[in-house]
Amino acid sequence: MSYTTFGFILFVCITILAYFLFPVKKHRWIILLIASYAFYLFAGYKYAFFILFTTVSTYLLARIIDSFANKSDKLLKEHKKEWSREQKKKFKDKVKIKKRLIMASGLVANFGILAFLKYYNFFAESFNSLFNGIGLSSHIPILDLFLPLGISFYTFQSMGYIVDVYRGKVEAEKNIAKFALFVSFFPQIIQGPIGIYDELAFQLYEPHNFDFNRLKHGAELILWGYFKKLVIADRAVVIINTVCADYTQYNGTTIFAAVLVYSLQLYADFSAGIDISRGIAQIIGINMAENFRRPYFSKSINEYWRRWHITLGGWMKNYVFYPLAMSELFINTSKKMKNSRFGKTTAGAYIAKVFPTSVASLIVFFLVGVWHGANWKYVAFGLWNGLIIMISILLKPVFDYINKKLHINPKSFGFGVFQMLRTFIIVLVGYVFDIAPNFTGGMDMIFRVITDSTLGGIRTTWRDILACGIEPIEVVILVASTVLLFVVSIIQEKNSSRHMRDLIDEWHPIFRIALIYLCLAAILFFGAYGPGYNAGEFVYMQF
Repeated sequence: MSYTTFGFILFVCITILAYFLFPVKKHRWIILLIASYAFYLFAGYKYAFFILFTTVSTYLLARIIDSFANKSDKLLKEHKKEWSREQKKKFKDKVKIKKRLIMASGLVANFGILAFLKYYNFFAESFNSLFNGIGLSSHIPILDLFLPLGISFYTFQSMGYIVDVYRGKVEAEKNIAKFALFVSFFPQIIQGPIGIYDELAFQLYEPHNFDFNRLKHGAELILWGYFKKLVIADRAVVIINTVCADYTQYNGTTIFAAVLVYSLQLYADFSAGIDISRGIAQIIGINMAENFRRPYFSKSINEYWRRWHITLGGWMKNYVFYPLAMSELFINTSKKMKNSRFGKTTAGAYIAKVFPTSVASLIVFFLVGVWHGANWKYVAFGLWNGLIIMISILLKPVFDYINKKLHINPKSFGFGVFQMLRTFIIVLVGYVFDIAPNFTGGMDMIFRVITDSTLGGIRTTWRDILACGIEPIEVVILVASTVLLFVVSIIQEKNSSRHMRDLIDEWHPIFRIALIYLCLAAILFFGAYGPGYNAGEFVYMQF
């Protein structure tokens, strides 16, 4: 059930009405659970086994961890006066190991399913190509696998929960039906945001009364999402698909233009889906996590990833980056480096200090690349971002020294614009691997952009764009919509402490109503939809 269908809009309206009309307020969450499973089963009953397995296994293991921890704490209190400090430490270590083994079994089982379904064929094809290429026969079978809807999102969300229970951050949920709702909540099942249990769960379970302001703000967010999806993203994707279908037929200027259009299409598409999801949840009374904060205004690649897909970055930071950077292996390696002859130098001391964070960052972004897809081009995408961040950490003193010598004011407007453009170009290089057919194709596209881009090629690029099957008026609508998106983003950036909807609330009612009708009219008249049109699926649905 795609977000862009009338059936989905009708489904949402029925769900919201049923929720607020349900007479037993404290059990309104049941309506959300029924709706979530109805939505998931509509997408395909064969997917249900996987989300049920994740739900049941995570629920049971979290209960076991919680029960074991409570019994251990009780036993420790009973023997508090009898046991020595060493006995207490030994007991705690044993408890920690057992809890870790229980948690690990859940992580291995669930991430194992995700890895098998998503990456088995990729590794099988890679090994076959490698061994056959060096003259060794290899016939690892290729399986007819499918990827269940939203498996990456609900797996990451569930595994974050079990880690939090292990850490003692949250208590295990005792009601399996409530936990099933946390895993399957339908507005976020397609492409997130990835929820944190102690931030989302209580909102799902507690009853919410109807509130007109929430309805208004949620509907505005949904409208803005549909505008970005139907007017911008689904119009831009035509150009990208045509050029990338056979990029060798185009010059470097056209390929660069396609990458620029992709940066627009990807942001409009992904943020649109999140806006629609958050808007639906907000109407009900649930505030889902923010997932975007105008990433193209970032002044560094590190900042970009703090603004882009915020919940994925937060998940990686809490459950991968910190455990790696603060692990005994990394800390001890850092200490050894610091105590070495190299570590006694100024440069060596700094590198030893930042070693844990820089290497952990590289590993995290390698995983982010792998998460994006089973293809070597996504590995390259992750490593590109990870290496840039790693280098920026390691060479920060050098950059600061250069800025000082050149008398550059890091807080000046001009230098800020330069940093934004520099970061955007770095981001675009990574995007090349997103739209390329494979790793080799990505490298070839970058080579063509560098060696075959000229100002004179702009005229050819214009003809190439029109040859994609998009009319001049379509290009005008796309450009005008992009300018509007950019203007709105600037306003939001200047008023970062407030939502755009709060700013609109300060307008005269006539102007507010006019704006809503204009947005609705733009979607109806300029949106890419209708009979015979195959609306593009949201980009992140494949994950």
